[in-house]
Amino acid sequence: MLKYAIVPVVLLLAVSSAAAHKNVSPAKPKEKAVPAKQLFGKVTKAALVKSRAFGSYAKGCFAGGSQLSSVAPNWQIMRPSRNRNWGHPQIIAYIEKLAKDAKARDGWPGLLVGDISQPRGGPMLTGHASHQLGLDADIWLLASPDKRLSREEREKFSAVSVLTKDKKKIDEKVWSEKHLKLLRRAASYSTVGRIFVNPVIKKKLCQDAGKNRKWLSKIRPWRGHYLHFHVRLNCPPGDKNCKNQPAPAAGDGCGKDLAKWFKPPPKKKKGFKFKFRPKPELRLADLPRACRQVLTQ
Repeated sequence: MLKYAIVPVVLLLAVSSAAAHKNVSPAKPKEKAVPAKQLFGKVTKAALVKSRAFGSYAKGCFAGGSQLSSVAPNWQIMRPSRNRNWGHPQIIAYIEKLAKDAKARDGWPGLLVGDISQPRGGPMLTGHASHQLGLDADIWLLASPDKRLSREEREKFSAVSVLTKDKKKIDEKVWSEKHLKLLRRAASYSTVGRIFVNPVIKKKLCQDAGKNRKWLSKIRPWRGHYLHFHVRLNCPPGDKNCKNQPAPAAGDGCGKDLAKWFKPPPKKKKGFKFKFRPKPELRLADLPRACRQVLTQ
């Protein structure tokens, strides 16, 4: 009787050991039905463990995050009520260095920092599809004012577009050489994978960059992005659970790829009606399995 009683215990220990080795915990039945953005959006603090990123920029999470100070001599966090000034330590260090270097070397008065990530990443309640790994950050194309803004002011302070009202040209009344210097500086660090800007901004940078054009390969055109630019860092070295985007194509990106953004849209066929189908919301089961444990750490 004794040897038969031991078998279930041994099996239970084996299962427990396997679960611990995989570093995951099963999702609860209720969590499978809840959008992942609701689970990650209600978390207010980081997971106080070793810094790691799990998954991809638009389907992942991170542990061991850091919080960027709301105000500092070289930057200010905008929309602080969102609690999105968290990120992988690598992006926090990047913003601090960029803010310091841009002010000291390029004459940029200070950064106004938009969304970085939620405390543990994951899908956001509103807005971005990415920013899930804590390696993305939005930085306004408006310099910080000379004064320190109050929390209320940082909630209501408006960003300023660098494009004309029709969004077809650069607004020369707003744009300056300092914008070029800031973006060149932002792209200069080895940790940067790419920076997203509006195609009109990319075109302007291509025109004014001069002979030093290597940094332009990291500046990628994308819709929107005329109030801010979006920095995306590469996965931290040795982090095997983090999935990088493919590196940008060689060259300055000022040729055919950029020209595509300025081609007129194809004419609609008569009687054709476009049906917009929103993407299904991500559930916890759609994210890397380790993200289940990140939520509970």
